[in-house]
Amino acid sequence: MKRILLGGALLCATITGFAQSGTHVLKIKNAKQLREFFRYTGNDIPFVSGHRGGINKGFPENSIEAFANTLRFTPATFEIDPRLTKDSAIVLMHDATLNRTTNGTGKVGDYTLAELKKLRLKDLEGNLTDFRIPTLEEAIIWARGKTVLILDKKDVPFEMTAAIIKKHKAEGHVMVTVHTAKEAKWYHERNPEIVFEAFVKTQKALEEYEQENIPWSHIMAYVGPDNKPELKPLYANLNKRGVMCMISAAPTYDKLPDAADRAKAYRAVIEDGASLIEADRSLEAGAAIRPLVPAKSPKKKFFVTRK
Repeated sequence: MKRILLGGALLCATITGFAQSGTHVLKIKNAKQLREFFRYTGNDIPFVSGHRGGINKGFPENSIEAFANTLRFTPATFEIDPRLTKDSAIVLMHDATLNRTTNGTGKVGDYTLAELKKLRLKDLEGNLTDFRIPTLEEAIIWARGKTVLILDKKDVPFEMTAAIIKKHKAEGHVMVTVHTAKEAKWYHERNPEIVFEAFVKTQKALEEYEQENIPWSHIMAYVGPDNKPELKPLYANLNKRGVMCMISAAPTYDKLPDAADRAKAYRAVIEDGASLIEADRSLEAGAAIRPLVPAKSPKKKFFVTRK
């Protein structure tokens, strides 16, 4: 495998192995298919989830433009960060303040949606772009038929999150992050179609989800940021329940200074038992794990390239 160079948005297609002339979409039409997509089979296609929507040069985090750019190079889901505005709209913004990622200042919650829409987003190097802050609703509408959005837990009340998913009949392409089994139970009792990215970092947490009667068919398990041998028993227990497991490289392997070391670490995450990687460097991670895609898989029907 060639040394991977992240030279910005136009990561070389000869490295990634993916064509730049199309869009890599996840062909998932409804919640039943989403549950099938995340069901562990032992012969699944590894893929990436873009942390904060994927963070690549020229494309700001939590922007629809960043999602679209990533899908030009690799299939992906996207973890995004919904936050409330002063007038109770829901926008995408990781931080509680605007300073780092926009040309605005102060708290997101001190501005109306109209005021926020006047701001411009910065990329990861702090360069100002022409891209604007999207609403969650805009992202949900855009993502249908293309990808899956995973809503992180910020300051949006559960009631509002459940309501917007129901309004858009988005259970087939919008997932909810839950930190505990009780949070999952809250959503599941109100909408049994919702699929979760669930924090299941320990055997104790696994048992808590079972005690709350959360169906394993509705769970993709986040097991932590470190690829460590101690995860093997947890992988086995989750996999036998049909659950895929995810490691987030954002606080760990994404920060390695050398591109070759990052690629090696991404591949090791999949080789050691995880089914997908959440990464800031979505293009690099997608390129690194491409050689691990099996020649045949029951999941191939979900991975489509559109011209």
